[in-house]
Amino acid sequence: MAAPKKGRNASAQSKPGRSLALILIAIAALTGGMFASGHTTPRLGIDLAGGTSITLEARNEPGQPNAINKTNMDTAVAIMERRVNGLGVQEAEVQTQGDRNIIVNIPKGTNSQQARDQVGTTAKLYFRPVIATEISGGAGAATPTPSASGSPSDKATDKDKATDTASPSASGSADPSASATTQGRAVTDALKADATPSASASADAKASPSPSATGGTTGDADSKLQAEYAALDCTKEKVRATAGDGAKPTDSTVACGQNSQGQWQKYILGPAAVDGTDVKKAQAVINTQTGAGWTVQMDFTKKGADKFADITGKLAQNQSPQNQFAIVLDGEVVSDPYVSQALTGGNAEISGNFNQESAQSLANMLSYGALPLSFREASITTVSPALGGEQLEAGLIAGAIGLALVVLYLLVYYRGLAFVAILSLLVSAALTYTIMSLLGPAIGFALNLPAVCGAIVAIGITADSFIVYFERIRDEIREGRTLRPAVERAWPRARRTILVSDFVSFLAAAVLFVVSVGKVQGFAFTLGLTTLLDVVVVFLFTKPLMTLLARRAFFANGHRWSGLDPKSLGAQPPLRRTRRPSAPAPVEPKEA
Repeated sequence: MAAPKKGRNASAQSKPGRSLALILIAIAALTGGMFASGHTTPRLGIDLAGGTSITLEARNEPGQPNAINKTNMDTAVAIMERRVNGLGVQEAEVQTQGDRNIIVNIPKGTNSQQARDQVGTTAKLYFRPVIATEISGGAGAATPTPSASGSPSDKATDKDKATDTASPSASGSADPSASATTQGRAVTDALKADATPSASASADAKASPSPSATGGTTGDADSKLQAEYAALDCTKEKVRATAGDGAKPTDSTVACGQNSQGQWQKYILGPAAVDGTDVKKAQAVINTQTGAGWTVQMDFTKKGADKFADITGKLAQNQSPQNQFAIVLDGEVVSDPYVSQALTGGNAEISGNFNQESAQSLANMLSYGALPLSFREASITTVSPALGGEQLEAGLIAGAIGLALVVLYLLVYYRGLAFVAILSLLVSAALTYTIMSLLGPAIGFALNLPAVCGAIVAIGITADSFIVYFERIRDEIREGRTLRPAVERAWPRARRTILVSDFVSFLAAAVLFVVSVGKVQGFAFTLGLTTLLDVVVVFLFTKPLMTLLARRAFFANGHRWSGLDPKSLGAQPPLRRTRRPSAPAPVEPKEA
């Protein structure tokens, strides 16, 4: 068994270049990916770049003790992302932390008070009748067409799907209508109506000339709304974010929405007929019976069912677009299905150009209108860009001081071996920097001040691994072995110690990441990442490099500046294998 073992050791010592080549290729690939992606620096967190960080804590509404769950929290995050994006904020982060907290990080250049008002309130969902709608382009209305959603042929197909089904349904598309329309009724007449237009009003509109959506003189309130509608340009993000601000549920209002072709449309909407809290349940299902594909099914409360039956009964008597109702979430139209008959069963199905993702998205929005959740502002941190820059500078200075102290210690105590440790630290730093730069666009990782602290702590953890290996080598030399066998014999024992130590550090980082909230997770994530990289560097760089250097006379002969001088280490004389002495020849007794 001795010969194969020697063969394996010889093979391991003769091919350290493979491991070195592997880690150098990895560094080159990560660096190339970093430059190719255009993200050459790590993304900075709010506390370093400046901005606002808001921590929201979810609370159950009375009578709903189990409302805080993953589905509801994810839906709330999706709605808050829409709100933050509506402010025109770039690179904002909205994510869950733990099981009941939502963290909203908004970078510098944003009105923090406006952001707090937007994300800290419960979503407002309403079903409003459509009075008028057209493509929004800022240069006037598009040419009117008879269809409010899709082409005329598509509209007919959708109507065919919605008629005479076992459970009546509101049929429409997932997005607001793709074609402009102001036909079928004068806008001024529609504004005179109560919550919903009626069949008689539609007849009156046909009997008289139908003014444009921007015309009419039916009173100051109506004129103001028409002027607001005429000036509304939904292609501008800031305009969309403020469209209909201040309108009460009992008021008519204007709104924006995006259709299935990606075009922005503007709307005049009547007073809210159904509130979002009247929706008991909404879910995305695939309808295989009628071939409608993905649809969104809604179940209403008893009170909501009565309201929905009333509004759909009135809308079904009208012509397009006033046979449509708009589903309005936070002032934006997310869907505008039409109805062809009164829906009295307490449930409805919205069908159209849905895929699984869009159907689920609409179902989540409908569900959020009835979410039994509210949010309390647990904490808010506002950091100016100047203060963030000062904190980053202070963190970098602290890291440089820590690194300098480690290097100084290594040079004084280990001398030539410090060369190996410093190169290993540089390789670890290169891997850490490139991976952090790539994780920013990949998973939204942001380097905050606690994360910088984690990187500083990691310098000591990484250096500790080198020290463990170096001390094992020096122990072997003290026992009288030469450097090359000492490097190989020291590795198995050092490897076990390094793995156990790094496992404990990684376990602590993982537990801290799971149980912590907010910026502390940055510390835990960085500590865990650098701990894993420590194992990679020690196995693929430090150990192979020591194998190569053990073949150089400076280290192999124990130069006094190598850190491996047998005399200074108090080494025993070299171990030598001696022959076993032969047995003495038998002595024959002498004759008397």
